[in-house]
Amino acid sequence: MPGYVHVYTGDGKGKTTAALGLALRAAGAGWRVFVGQFVKGTPTSEIAALARFADLMTVRQFGRRSFVDREPEATDLELAQLGLVECKEALISGDYAMVVLDEANVAAALKLLAVDDLVDLIDARPERVELVLTGRWAHQRVIQRADLVTEMREVKHYYRSGVLARTGIEA
Repeated sequence: MPGYVHVYTGDGKGKTTAALGLALRAAGAGWRVFVGQFVKGTPTSEIAALARFADLMTVRQFGRRSFVDREPEATDLELAQLGLVECKEALISGDYAMVVLDEANVAAALKLLAVDDLVDLIDARPERVELVLTGRWAHQRVIQRADLVTEMREVKHYYRSGVLARTGIEA
């Protein structure tokens, strides 16, 4: 069975949720899954939940404890580059049927990764591996290479009225 390249992008909520839903479904089918999260280093409920599937899922975070919402620092660049190497190794290893690069599009937009790096990863993908990239601001070259692109669009969000991330929902 061939694998495909998925991209979940846009300004709406649900990109990581969609990707992790796919990862959960894949693990339920007995697939081994690698999830690499860029620009995230905070323990969240999703990480705790995925840990319950440690026999099938490997989850690695390549960010600091706060999301990069400012000018990236040298540490951010170092972590992203480490993540790129580790994700490429997972992708081509033959050990995983699905590889998720969560917030990879954001990492590229912040210049922590080059768009060429993401395109190279897509091009290096073994035929049977499902590759999922998430994050706002997906570059047109990434979109063109993808087989499935979903754009989440914010219509309304309670965050706009001051509701912060809630454990079990956004955190």
